[in-house]
Amino acid sequence: MRLPSWIRQHLAALRALLVFTVLLGVAYPLAVFAVGRLPGLQDKADGSLVSAGGRTAGSALIGQSFTGKDGAPLKQYFQSRPSAAGDGYDPTSSGASNLGPESIVDTLPNPKLVAAGKEDENASQSLLTQVCERSRSVGELEGVSGARPFCTPGGAGAVLAVFGARTAAGDVPHPTRVVSLNEQAGVVRAPFMATYKGVRVEPARYGEDYSAGLVVPVRGSAPAQPAVPADAVTASGSGLDPHISLAYARLQAGRVAQARGVSPAQVEQLVKKEETGRALGFMGQPAVNVLKLNMALDGRFPYRG
Repeated sequence: MRLPSWIRQHLAALRALLVFTVLLGVAYPLAVFAVGRLPGLQDKADGSLVSAGGRTAGSALIGQSFTGKDGAPLKQYFQSRPSAAGDGYDPTSSGASNLGPESIVDTLPNPKLVAAGKEDENASQSLLTQVCERSRSVGELEGVSGARPFCTPGGAGAVLAVFGARTAAGDVPHPTRVVSLNEQAGVVRAPFMATYKGVRVEPARYGEDYSAGLVVPVRGSAPAQPAVPADAVTASGSGLDPHISLAYARLQAGRVAQARGVSPAQVEQLVKKEETGRALGFMGQPAVNVLKLNMALDGRFPYRG
């Protein structure tokens, strides 16, 4: 007896469901699990967890913050690079800020909300201001200059809106008004530069439209090679990078040594010991895993503070 076509279709679909359930729901996961148990792969499959004192301190593959309850950096530890993943190093929100080189103008906060102690959800910092602010903070922490090209001394992007008649080339040779776009009135005492082409520079005011002005980034007198390395002020593409450059590690060595009561040379030797080479021997630059370095510090030079 020949079954109706609709029954045959349902049976075929049921057989396909059973076959793919066995293949993709049982066989494939078991095969992947078995491969993950092979020597040399088991640690990575388990997340490369690192233990200290009988407890899990973190993963060697995922960065983390080394800050106190108030969010301030702990001076006895090396600090990781910034992270744009969630609230910072959140593996469930891996990703970058998606801000590019043209992100140089901030969206200023409502001063009434700021005065009331509230956060303006519509306000946002440009990538340039984020970099400038981080550079200034790292410079203060490490006792070096945080100066950076196109940054104000206060840690904002040094960007002007210049108003006036434009030439065919788009320049404004004789400005009638100049505004510092990332320095808000009532927040800064005075803009980062007093005048531009003979015109007084004004701070920006919340709610004013400056789109008609020519946007002019001002390089300033900061050195081309800042004391604060690039990875100290920029987040990685994943937001989870567990490494920092040797330059950033060396910059922090003096502060860490002072906090732990040892010589900078002793800490730098430990940095050298924990140095990792280039990926596959030729990609990228040598780096240091921050978690492993800090654990080595605790083992070799315990913090007595």
